[in-house]
Amino acid sequence: MASSNHRWNQDFPKIGIRPAIDGRRKGIRESLEEITMNMAKAVAALLSETLKYPNGEPVECVIADTCIGGVAEAAAAANKFSKSGVGVSITVTPCWCYGTETMDMDPSTPKAIWGFNGTERPGAVYLAAVLSGHAQKGIPAFGIYGKDVQDAGSADIPQDVQEKLLRFSKAGLAAAYMKGKSYLAIGSVSMGIAGSIVNEELFQNYLGMRNEYVDMSELVRRIEEEIFDPEEYQLALNWVKENCAEGPDNNPAAIQTTRERKDQDWETVVKMSMIVRDLMIGNPRLADLEFGEEALGHNAILSGFQGQRHWTDHFPNGDFMEAILNTSFDWNGKRAPYLVATENDSLNGVAMLFGNLLSNTAQIFADVRTYWSPDSVKRVTGHTLSGAAKDGILHLINSGPAALDGTGEQSRDGQPAMKPYWEITDEEVGKCLKATSWRPASLEYFRGGGYSSDFLTKGGMPVTMSRINLVKGLGPVLQLAEGYSVDLPEDVHKTLDDRTDSTWPTTWFAPILTGEGSFTDVYSVMDNWGSNHGSISYGHIGADLITLAAILRIPVSMHNVAKEQIFRPRVWSNFGTSDPEGADFRACSSFGPLYK
Repeated sequence: MASSNHRWNQDFPKIGIRPAIDGRRKGIRESLEEITMNMAKAVAALLSETLKYPNGEPVECVIADTCIGGVAEAAAAANKFSKSGVGVSITVTPCWCYGTETMDMDPSTPKAIWGFNGTERPGAVYLAAVLSGHAQKGIPAFGIYGKDVQDAGSADIPQDVQEKLLRFSKAGLAAAYMKGKSYLAIGSVSMGIAGSIVNEELFQNYLGMRNEYVDMSELVRRIEEEIFDPEEYQLALNWVKENCAEGPDNNPAAIQTTRERKDQDWETVVKMSMIVRDLMIGNPRLADLEFGEEALGHNAILSGFQGQRHWTDHFPNGDFMEAILNTSFDWNGKRAPYLVATENDSLNGVAMLFGNLLSNTAQIFADVRTYWSPDSVKRVTGHTLSGAAKDGILHLINSGPAALDGTGEQSRDGQPAMKPYWEITDEEVGKCLKATSWRPASLEYFRGGGYSSDFLTKGGMPVTMSRINLVKGLGPVLQLAEGYSVDLPEDVHKTLDDRTDSTWPTTWFAPILTGEGSFTDVYSVMDNWGSNHGSISYGHIGADLITLAAILRIPVSMHNVAKEQIFRPRVWSNFGTSDPEGADFRACSSFGPLYK
């Protein structure tokens, strides 16, 4: 079994906890030292016990050595955080403090402040004052203020405060983890899809990431010169033969490829999978084989493969490679997904990255292909949609890259789910593989052959579909739709599925409707979706996406998240409270991208 431990050689960003205190000595500060530091310890414990890094390890917190009563102690904390790899900052206090003297001044570190709601000391007064300072200085911060008054010295963190601490921390860590990593474009623009025109301003200014590029011919070079681990290749090929069932060939008999060609395609797509992974994260084994440069990789947490048409007109398509890399397991066992955007759609890739970092789960890449109204389904199949699907459904389907986790064959509390890799059982791995067949590629689309994954997602999963779009003069915008995967009767699914390419994986999606705007009905969701692709993440993570977008200064143009769940920097309210969506656009425009 090949090891990918080198993938995590770089330290994960830590959360810095800043206990702020009234700096006045001879009575006031002394009475608050223990209480303030205990607040910091309680927050650190909550975060470390609840949140995990992409490798499954608990999130680490770093607490300032002393309470921060003035600028000297603020500087000392900043110095410690810099040396400790802190990427997210949370200030806590039960009392009044000197606002601009104690605040975190790092403009690119996501930051939040919890001001204790108690009557004995004015923690809420400090919170309001320091948030005003953040607004005035153009350094947005999230304000956390509990709804209920607590008694002085209470060690409890109220539930509403916990929710905001966790939501902010997840989003802040996602932003911090992206910083300095790479998006690797393998190839260029696929079939004129604008999302595969890689926009460096988005990655560098908004995400703090590098852009790396290789031509698809690099795969040919590595295949022909055997720049891959031969032992792992044999392991992988044997695993594929044992676990990846080949499905029926839908191509007309006259153009079907030979068995010999099909077997060669399997060998090629397995090599492609290993090579793209090695391009992303490197592989120390290659150094042992005297390929030292190739062993290093491109430090990529996200990549995209152009595929169509310059590759797929001649070589086997990238569907197997994309599907297996995006999945939470392969021939080496269970592991974190390697995110690969099909057709090099970097914008949908960013949505995949957001969803993965917020949930630690695999993502489904799909075309937002068809809106099926209840009347259309009734006309074509005679079936009346019901339950979550009663108002209509969206057919999410694409040529291969959907992670096998998307089968819904994993479970939580008896319900279908997509889980972090460390929670997936061996039995669930087997179920995902059994539910997937690998169909010889449609040669009308893919002249070079290959295999497409084919499965049907189980209904009943809460999911969130999201997408980043770029608008000239505006920049990036995020849209999202929470909803559920749904089941259809087998014959109904087959009738609808056979109207498109039935060799591709299908997810039937019913968005949650609000009766307003883009969520007036299911048709409106489809009609307002900004592109042909969407990324589907397990769980209703819309509120987390909105918080992450605010950190990065990306406005949200479309969502169906309840307003009480939305958490943005406090200064956003200064851009208007009667129209939160418009205020979000104005705030993001005013402050500009995080790394401008």
